[in-house]
Amino acid sequence: MANNNFLDISIIIVSKNEQKRIGSCLNALAPYSEYFLGGIWVVDSQSKDGTQLIAAQKGATVIDYIWNGRYPKKRQWCLEYLELKSEWVLFVDVDEHITEALVDELKALDLNSEAVAGYFIKGQYEWHGKVLKYGLQNNKIALLHKRRMKFPVVQDLGLAGMGEIEGHYQPVLADGYEHCKIGQLHMSMLHKIDKGWTARHRRYAIWEAGMNKAKVWPKDPIGSRNKVKNLFRSLSFLRPFAAFLHSYIYKLGFIDGSAGFDFALSRLRYYQMISDASKDLDSIA
Repeated sequence: MANNNFLDISIIIVSKNEQKRIGSCLNALAPYSEYFLGGIWVVDSQSKDGTQLIAAQKGATVIDYIWNGRYPKKRQWCLEYLELKSEWVLFVDVDEHITEALVDELKALDLNSEAVAGYFIKGQYEWHGKVLKYGLQNNKIALLHKRRMKFPVVQDLGLAGMGEIEGHYQPVLADGYEHCKIGQLHMSMLHKIDKGWTARHRRYAIWEAGMNKAKVWPKDPIGSRNKVKNLFRSLSFLRPFAAFLHSYIYKLGFIDGSAGFDFALSRLRYYQMISDASKDLDSIA
């Protein structure tokens, strides 16, 4: 490790029937758990498998979560209702693994500064066993101050596909903290893709098609990102091909060889799923 600074951060992992992945996620955190003064929390939606038992055995604080069908959804509920020891929260998904390089970068941050509300963290994909060095990396605000940022209320409660968890949009600056900045970390989390990718993204595609039709997307907190997203959504049936070219050509995914090509194809397939789901919604209307 770069130094011995402790981190006034709570780590939150949200889960539901994740016994196949929760163990490896927590194992990746284990070497650094002592540095996170706020502890490691697993907020679980009444899993029917061994998720909660595995998490408890590995030292996490396990919270049983029951969604009431309204807002706040799960991540915002964590920010509002968990008795966290730290004001800063790092959300880690069960398919994400924290790395030593990222922990070192976290230690270098000035978390006492009142000028910053959150940080984007990239996810470096491990595509069926191979870590991709190029191609698309997801980038989301995973580290945030629980009072300075919030997940927006989105008019999606009547839409299928997402349910209790916030969808593919970013938290925004909370009221009174509009002056705060949002930073970008350089080190990534490892985002591991498994066999359940297609089934999960089929659900996400149904939700995203509903969001597109209802035109209820919240604004991204970064203006330039919001413009790019709006432009991309306007491409309509061309989006699958644009997503492929973006990952494989613009982001140099071709350097990763066949894995880079296959991953770029997965991006094409996902946006094709959204297009197909949109057609189904139009036919119902």
